[in-house]
Amino acid sequence: MASLTLSKIVKRYGKTEVIHGVDLDVTDGEFVVLVGPSGCGKSTLLRIIAGLEEVNEGEVYIGGQLMNEVDPAKRGVAMVFQSYALYPHMSVADNMGFGLRMAGRPKQEIRERVARAAEILHLTPYLKRRPKELSGGQKQRVAIGRAIVREPEIFLFDEPLSNLDAELRVQMRIELSKLHSGLQTTMVYVTHDQVEAMTLAEKIVVLNDGKIEQIGSPRDLYSRPANLFVAGFIGSPRMNFLKVKVVENRFGEITVESNDFLGGTLSMPSNSQSHIAPGSEATLGVRPEHIAVVPQATGKGLLTIEVVEMLGESTYVHGLTPANNRLTIGLRGFNDLRHADSVGFDFSLENVHLFGPTGAAN
Repeated sequence: MASLTLSKIVKRYGKTEVIHGVDLDVTDGEFVVLVGPSGCGKSTLLRIIAGLEEVNEGEVYIGGQLMNEVDPAKRGVAMVFQSYALYPHMSVADNMGFGLRMAGRPKQEIRERVARAAEILHLTPYLKRRPKELSGGQKQRVAIGRAIVREPEIFLFDEPLSNLDAELRVQMRIELSKLHSGLQTTMVYVTHDQVEAMTLAEKIVVLNDGKIEQIGSPRDLYSRPANLFVAGFIGSPRMNFLKVKVVENRFGEITVESNDFLGGTLSMPSNSQSHIAPGSEATLGVRPEHIAVVPQATGKGLLTIEVVEMLGESTYVHGLTPANNRLTIGLRGFNDLRHADSVGFDFSLENVHLFGPTGAAN
């Protein structure tokens, strides 16, 4: 195992800066997920850690040792890519042991390491097969096994599940979690899928446009998003946002107004450090599962239903408010709501997030 530190990392391609002074600490044995939209710089950061990309500024430390000038093969990392990159003419065993053979390791050592990795990944019955005889999930396990046999200090995963279907992705998430629990090795995992991030990570790093927006546990990011970007990116379906105006901000309480609220205004608890000035535009956020359907006269607002998605254990109701804001409500089980129905909606003020004019959380 090894710790990882990125200090003030800057990466440019020509005159275009794509990574803007990133700082990150990963402790021994931690499972960290870098998540963000396409083009946010997460795969570039992973390649920088691996030594496949040089930095323009900043330092990379693995196990406390500066790695900027160290060859990728000597960094003690193993990378699993989105594509399986298996040799079609080789058996599973030969694919897994190929890197060790190129490194000149003894044949007996290679056989032992491959056998151990195959046992961990439940690949022992398939060692003599070739890639064309394997399913997508089995191929990905072989690619992971090729990394395991190197016994790296840090595993790097670059969207390894994106080529799998939905059911296989669920199975492989379970396998990766079990793998981390068994090996207790530091893992850095890149994905654009926030469901993968929430289910796999001990710590999530949310990236946007080459900058870190927030670092925290899945629960921290879900319950206490630092800004509008994180609030909208983490959670499926995404958080609802309603545009409001602050009319009063007193110690411990803030009052906002919007055409979406019956009565026009809504008062809610406020952070004592809040500096959102009266008259400022703000955004009220509330997650779909924190909204309830109620009689029209008793709710905080009204919703005209456009689409009802019934998924068995849950139902998602999508519609428009009187101010033409889109709202999604998450309900348990089935219900009788239909297109064009008009309903009231309500939510607990304890579950409301308020974001100021800059997008930062209140």
